[in-house]
Amino acid sequence: MLVPRYWAEHREQFSHRGKRYTLRRFGWSDESEEKAKEHAIARVREAREIITGGGETHRNEPKVPYNGADGVPIREEIVETHGDVVITRNSYGALCLNTPDVLFADIDFDSRSSSIRWHAAAFALLETAAVLLSYRHHSLGMLLLLTLAAFALTPGLAVTLAKVLPHDPQKNAMKRIRLFLESHPDWRLRVYRTPAGLRVLAMHRTFSSEDPQVDELFHALGCDPMYVYMCRNQRCFRARLTPKPWRVGIKRHVVPRRRAWPVDPAVLPARAEWVREYENASRFHAACRFIEELGEGRIDSKAETVRRIHDDACRAASDFPLA
Repeated sequence: MLVPRYWAEHREQFSHRGKRYTLRRFGWSDESEEKAKEHAIARVREAREIITGGGETHRNEPKVPYNGADGVPIREEIVETHGDVVITRNSYGALCLNTPDVLFADIDFDSRSSSIRWHAAAFALLETAAVLLSYRHHSLGMLLLLTLAAFALTPGLAVTLAKVLPHDPQKNAMKRIRLFLESHPDWRLRVYRTPAGLRVLAMHRTFSSEDPQVDELFHALGCDPMYVYMCRNQRCFRARLTPKPWRVGIKRHVVPRRRAWPVDPAVLPARAEWVREYENASRFHAACRFIEELGEGRIDSKAETVRRIHDDACRAASDFPLA
């Protein structure tokens, strides 16, 4: 995991085999802006060597804070550090905990995915009936008509199925967690409720994001695919510590709006004002709520340290509304 304090940009133009190229790369450092600039220049030279050697690479590196930052460290304002645990302010203003080796896993109760599943189930039922009826009457024309009818009736039947059939996403997710622990008796997991699902924190040991057991857990729990991708890409685990601004009544965007760090010094006073407003609005909200701790594994000291930081910042033991 790398969350640098200093960033720099370097552009360079050159010609190669009759083509004109402009390359842009960013550099980073924990030491100084000068070191960050040297790194940017070195990365541009590397890209130039790839092109002149007959290879291909992108010319204009995008300036993004986190999502989609392929091969580029997390580019967010550093608010606090606790050893190798770094708390940053993300692109919409919330605080996030970043850790290289304490395993967090997110499980989202995606309403869109649930809707797709209910629609698929409804269509499968209707189409099965269509096939059986057409087979009984030996009529291909009936099958075509009934298939068209199945498409038309699927939305209504999907809504009915969702209402009458029991479906508790939290209960189902907890079943997956317990099933995983049955085959991993040495694990210890803390489970939290978030506004959109569950968060799981491994307490028994630390992990590399590339550890096969991490992939095993993500797969078994049905974790958010974007979260899984970002863990692998940034080689870290991440947890949002404070509410999403719009959930606590903050309608205006963080200053500047969705910009990668660092920002123009001229906007820092306006940014500080936004942060004060956001912190005041989020005082009586929680980012997650502790549910229970499962498993018989021991408690790792590093995981316990991160747990304390996480729980305090999230207000996980409070009765505040989730946001």
